[in-house]
Amino acid sequence: MSKSHRRPATPDRRTVVLGGSAFLGAAALPHTVAGAAAAGLGTAAELLAAVRRFLTGLEPDKQKAASFAWNGPEWRGWNYFGFPSVIKPGLRLEQMDPGQKTAAWDLLATLLSPQGIAKAKNVMVLQDVLAAQGDGAGQRSSERFSFAIFGTPADSGTWGVRLEGHHLHHSISVRDGQIVSVTPSSFSSNPNRITSGPHAGLNTLKDEEALARTLIGDLSPALQRRARVSGTPLNNILSYAGRERANAKKVGLPVAELASAQRDLLWQLIEVYAVEYLSPTLAAAQRSRVRSGDQAAVHFAWYGPNTPERAFGYRVIGDGFVIEMGSVDPAAFHLHTVYIDLPSVLGTTA
Repeated sequence: MSKSHRRPATPDRRTVVLGGSAFLGAAALPHTVAGAAAAGLGTAAELLAAVRRFLTGLEPDKQKAASFAWNGPEWRGWNYFGFPSVIKPGLRLEQMDPGQKTAAWDLLATLLSPQGIAKAKNVMVLQDVLAAQGDGAGQRSSERFSFAIFGTPADSGTWGVRLEGHHLHHSISVRDGQIVSVTPSSFSSNPNRITSGPHAGLNTLKDEEALARTLIGDLSPALQRRARVSGTPLNNILSYAGRERANAKKVGLPVAELASAQRDLLWQLIEVYAVEYLSPTLAAAQRSRVRSGDQAAVHFAWYGPNTPERAFGYRVIGDGFVIEMGSVDPAAFHLHTVYIDLPSVLGTTA
């Protein structure tokens, strides 16, 4: 398990260029993908009511701590890494009283499925696991995760909601009463596999790792060579704040060359990132959005070997989305992930 975080590598620092500076704005996306993003994902009425209840229950100083301008530097500078700090902008759970925490979780429950809530809590508890192991004791906490509101929540106009902390990120954008974006999104982990102690057996990103390893292992040697973009593991995500659309060039193996069962595996993996963690209404709309592009042109790219408990990485690139996973440490305990909808990054189309 690694105690350190590596800053995401920019393309000129890597030996393999992975799409580099290719910028993909909404205008360059296939019409069906751009149209799906413009249509939104569903009404924000329930979210708006929950946000108002959350804010109303806060004292003035806590309201101030939780509130930011729309599309300002805090909104654009999303960051779930451990640098420059594990403390992220917003009002942290550790700063809330019990009633305020309940309101915060009720807010999140309008967006995430029970499975998504459970995964978020798993990511949070890993901070306590590391602290108990002596890694960041006094700095880490399962309640050191921030809720933040951007702009003025209302039936019209644009605003957003964010949950962010070390290894956890969800940005939700709303425009004129419609939820228009649920990305960037990340459930990341360290340690991803817990082998002892009270949380022994917890494997936070089990499906994200197992499905991808099964898929690359099921390919013929020739197709594995096509999919393996580099023999070096991907040690971090490439699509971070300011570079959300910069790595949308398709590399690796296209879905069109996979057998039917292999395609099913890949779409299971995509849905783990894009669909399963969301509430039922959002999940259905997001499934349609993800599948609105050319499904046969989705590409799967692998980095490094496929050896259990050894560093690896992969990317899945479609017309309208990018998925990435990288291993920060050699034993693949410390995993970073990201899911991004390209047409509507942080609620913006360019």
